[in-house]
Amino acid sequence: MTGLDFSGELKHELGNRLAAHSWQRLPSAGRRLSAVVLALVPDASGQATIILTRRAGHLRRHRGQFALPGGRLDPGETPEQAGLRELSEEVGLHLEPASLLGRLDDFATESGFLMTPLVAWGGEAKLSPDPNEVAAIYRVPLAECGRPDALVKSNFFANQPSLPALSLDSVGASDGVSTLVFSPTAAIIHQFAELAVHGRCTAVSHFEQPTFAWR
Repeated sequence: MTGLDFSGELKHELGNRLAAHSWQRLPSAGRRLSAVVLALVPDASGQATIILTRRAGHLRRHRGQFALPGGRLDPGETPEQAGLRELSEEVGLHLEPASLLGRLDDFATESGFLMTPLVAWGGEAKLSPDPNEVAAIYRVPLAECGRPDALVKSNFFANQPSLPALSLDSVGASDGVSTLVFSPTAAIIHQFAELAVHGRCTAVSHFEQPTFAWR
């Protein structure tokens, strides 16, 4: 890939890379189905960024944590339908199904969800957080997510010491808030950055999730 400008070339290359891999699908038995969206939008300088949110502090589950837009599938919904609906509801980004470029690996969370990560081409957009769900929205540079030194593997937060918990450090908050992003969000972003920035298909389902992310 020649660069990370938000361009038609990037969109075309990402679509090809996503289509070239057989992404892991996991059985759904006993798990609640959900979808998250890695939505690509430009920043003020025209660089490709990923939309990241910080969940509202009054929520019952995962309050204050960093997350990708997304949520549980409603009855009869596909992951694609749910992902686009949640993207619209949470950050005010209204996209058509044709904006979806593909999927990444399913991710089974310790909190009982089976997450399907989707990649969407968002275009120029004015984002507006739903205060009932979202405390803040960030545009995280895709190039930052792909930096090797952004990865942090630590056993401190892991439930099983033999399996490190993966996080991404300092991925671009603009309001002074620390963006140490933990799995499962960190693992999904890492897998996408590996593909988008480095052209690698990297498995991430083996990374632990910190115990506070279970609740």
